[in-house]
Amino acid sequence: MNIAIIIAGGSGKRMGQDIPKQFINVYDKPVLIYTLESFQKHPQIDIIEVVCIDGWHDVLSAYAHQFNITKLKWIVSGGASGQESIRNGVFNLEGKVSQDDLIVIHDGIRPLVDDSVLTDVLLKAKKYGNAVTSMPYNEQIFIVDSNDESTTKKYIPRETLRRVSTPQAYRFDLLDKKYHEAFKKKVGIYGSSYTNTMMVELGVTLHFAAGSDKNIKLTTKDDLELFKAYLKADKDSWLK
Repeated sequence: MNIAIIIAGGSGKRMGQDIPKQFINVYDKPVLIYTLESFQKHPQIDIIEVVCIDGWHDVLSAYAHQFNITKLKWIVSGGASGQESIRNGVFNLEGKVSQDDLIVIHDGIRPLVDDSVLTDVLLKAKKYGNAVTSMPYNEQIFIVDSNDESTTKKYIPRETLRRVSTPQAYRFDLLDKKYHEAFKKKVGIYGSSYTNTMMVELGVTLHFAAGSDKNIKLTTKDDLELFKAYLKADKDSWLK
């Protein structure tokens, strides 16, 4: 089976709103529901689990019923950090899924995940045991001079860089083992750490899958306006 863990455990303080950003309504639908609909309609996703901020479980259940998210099976409480939230979602699956099942981890505030991206992540993960959504980096990256922060003498060739986000997928046995190891050793679980960075810190080779520039993360009010623009945009018929 292919199981999606949707991470919606954050409070979204940077958005500056009175409710968690994953529950903000955009055109009469919560952001999180847009995300869940992408997984609901994908034929290769069998089950959805949501790691949800405490106090919003019943709200999520009601929205899932309203918008016919029938694949939603489990709602789990988030943790004090992003990594704790993912860990809670992974550990909840122990004894409920098979060791070779694929687990797709995705941010609940990335509502524009494309079908082809999700398909490629699953394809690569089935072949290699893991896969992370990636995109080339198209800007030049320079390193700040340690003696004068207003100057630089070094750059990083952009051909050597990839931007990695979610969705990302892992065999359950690998994912479960590494989260136990990470929290036991206290490696790859602090700050902005995520599953992909944790895996690398624990010695796992990651495999790139397809990505999309449209797969934006809704962090600020500007991101929310961009999301609205994407929803309203009509693709020109002459574009291939």
